[in-house]
Amino acid sequence: MDFQVVVLAGGTSKNLVPLVSKELPKALLPVANRPVLSYVLELLELSNLKDLIVVAEGKDVALRIGSWISGAYDDRLRVEVTSVPEDVGTAGALRAIARHLTANNILVVSGDLVSDVSPGAVAAAHRRHDAVVTAMLCSVPVSGSSESGSTGGKDKTKKAVVHNVVGLDPTKQFLLYIATGAEIEKDYKIQKSILRAVGQMDIRTDLMDAYMYAFKRSALQEVLDQKDTFRSLRQDVLPYLVRSQLRSEVVLNRTPQAEENGNEKVSSHKIKVLISQILSNSSTTSFHDLYAYGADGSIPVRKTHKCCVYIPPSSKYCARLFSIQAYSDINRDVIGEASHLSGYTFSAQNNIIHPSAQLGSKTTVGPHCMLGEGSQMGDKCSVKRSVIGQHCRIGSNVKIANSVVMDHVTIGDGCSIQGSVICSNVQLQERAVLRDCQVGAGFVVTAACEYKGEALARKEK
Repeated sequence: MDFQVVVLAGGTSKNLVPLVSKELPKALLPVANRPVLSYVLELLELSNLKDLIVVAEGKDVALRIGSWISGAYDDRLRVEVTSVPEDVGTAGALRAIARHLTANNILVVSGDLVSDVSPGAVAAAHRRHDAVVTAMLCSVPVSGSSESGSTGGKDKTKKAVVHNVVGLDPTKQFLLYIATGAEIEKDYKIQKSILRAVGQMDIRTDLMDAYMYAFKRSALQEVLDQKDTFRSLRQDVLPYLVRSQLRSEVVLNRTPQAEENGNEKVSSHKIKVLISQILSNSSTTSFHDLYAYGADGSIPVRKTHKCCVYIPPSSKYCARLFSIQAYSDINRDVIGEASHLSGYTFSAQNNIIHPSAQLGSKTTVGPHCMLGEGSQMGDKCSVKRSVIGQHCRIGSNVKIANSVVMDHVTIGDGCSIQGSVICSNVQLQERAVLRDCQVGAGFVVTAACEYKGEALARKEK
């Protein structure tokens, strides 16, 4: 067996409270009225990757995900759902299921990925270069959501946009350097010894780690066994493999000096330009063909393995559901510019209204909207750029814009909802007003109350 596929489905992410709960884990959060995990499963199915291990955090989450998969994909995919302890991290999850990994190569995919990039393309690049790891890096979404995105609620403090600092070889096939969580508003320093060892390197900060990796199993297993403190594939395993690409005494085995002249300062306004002043060869030959020695000829380098990247065309869609802001953005995109991902057929008005849904007189559902099965709306309502789930009961004179309303929600007359996420079984009594709020499952918003930028949830017993 050439490739084995592992889908990391997670558990109840703290970044997504109050949207997630024990009853609704992250993998089953609805995106355009479909569990987000369905997007990854169907992407894999399209690449004819149908034997999957789905890893969930916690036994209850694994049972819920397993029950849903068996109902939705029973005759289409062969899926083994397994549970690992909560909070072990992505590397810890793979360590926990190591005995199940038997193929030469392992394709690891995050269960919160929504994309139209073929996993087969990542696998092909990995196979072509005989790499130890191939990471898919995508253009940062236009919304600019970062991997440490705000969780919403009252905390509206503007945070620094955090992305990866990535070093690529001239052919953009090999990953020579990666640092995660760098604040690009500040100057970022890269050791000159690394730059001398790799030669020509293109520094990029506009790429998002899509959390789709192809690993050579033997190399992955070795790292997980030897580095038992590694918790994250993105923050620990991938940077380690990239660093150990060059077993140079200068690069790896000496403690870096902290002097100012031992670093090359890369200013934020220049961070994407080529580091050309230290090059000895401007050829576009790939790094692994050129550098059997250091770029200046003085640093002997023993090539150990190849770390590769797959960067899809910018026309492809790629986003991860790692924050409440990302959740809102992805829902908007999947019924908007990325509607081909939804799996639905849009009407002539460029929206989706289920045949069983009922609309009152003078009620309008605009383009890039979705109204789910069995939902009812009263008179003189307006819906703009929003997703409304199944079996909702919506009164008259209700305005909903840029929002997600999940299943079985009751909304009273005269309510106004903007930029908000309303979870299942919520009740909004008449004339309630919500702006940029998240409302947890089963919460009751009392009549005529107005909330802005709040996370509202029932207190757990």
